[in-house]
Amino acid sequence: MARILSILVGLFFTAGLTWSLLVGLFNFEMPHSVEKDFHKHPKELHLSSDGAFGKFDRQQLQRGFQVYKEVCSACHSLRLVAFRDLAALGYNEAEVKAIAKGFQVPGIDPATGEVNSRPGIATDYFPKPFANDIAARAANNNAIPPDLSLMTKARHDGPAYVYSLLTGYADPATYKNEQGKALPKENYPPATGHFNPYFANLNLAMAPPLTSEGQVQYGEGSPKPTVDQMARDVAAFLVWTAEPKLEKRKQTGWPVLGFLLFATILGFLAFKNVWADKKKKA
Repeated sequence: MARILSILVGLFFTAGLTWSLLVGLFNFEMPHSVEKDFHKHPKELHLSSDGAFGKFDRQQLQRGFQVYKEVCSACHSLRLVAFRDLAALGYNEAEVKAIAKGFQVPGIDPATGEVNSRPGIATDYFPKPFANDIAARAANNNAIPPDLSLMTKARHDGPAYVYSLLTGYADPATYKNEQGKALPKENYPPATGHFNPYFANLNLAMAPPLTSEGQVQYGEGSPKPTVDQMARDVAAFLVWTAEPKLEKRKQTGWPVLGFLLFATILGFLAFKNVWADKKKKA
């Protein structure tokens, strides 16, 4: 009897502690901070590559690459992308070679063995815009611009985050959050910083890269190169750099799901056939 009572008492205290823990977790709130109060979730962004049947829009990818080449490549690298990969965007061999030739990549002088620069070739990867981290910091307010190859995979809501960040710069003096609250002056960015509510700590070392309509000149038949359109296009391009085999993965996925469904049905019918007689005997 004493053993049963001790077990019941133990269960009672365990249940009490569990209940207290659950109530505490349910009522727990992160302490308010300026970052929490003013940080915004990414805007909605719909791309042709979204969804189970999504496919890349090659024209948009080419426009996005143009934005990267003319604007973003001055600071950000694409170290996992080779020039020859651009053929997947619809460029022919001559165009790929011409694009590669427009970049200077590290090379070695065969006569002296010294490191030098040479025009790129199709098999080269996109070069880093800075020789080292020290040079990168010196040119970017002591911040190292991240590589963009996997950016849409590395950030939550990747393409929407990129799009929102590029179009989300604001004046801290006039900005108000959803509750109509103004940003405290002590949280204004420093003289070398820039306010952006879509960035985690609100302040960016990177100046707004897309500043005006027509900053990048698109070809005939393309949409108007507004800041919003250029941001959408480069976000779509970075989806491709992060997952160039996206279309193939989706195309392969449906036959695999079909096979698994067929195998499941076949296995169930085999199970019913094998055990039918045994169940009757039982």
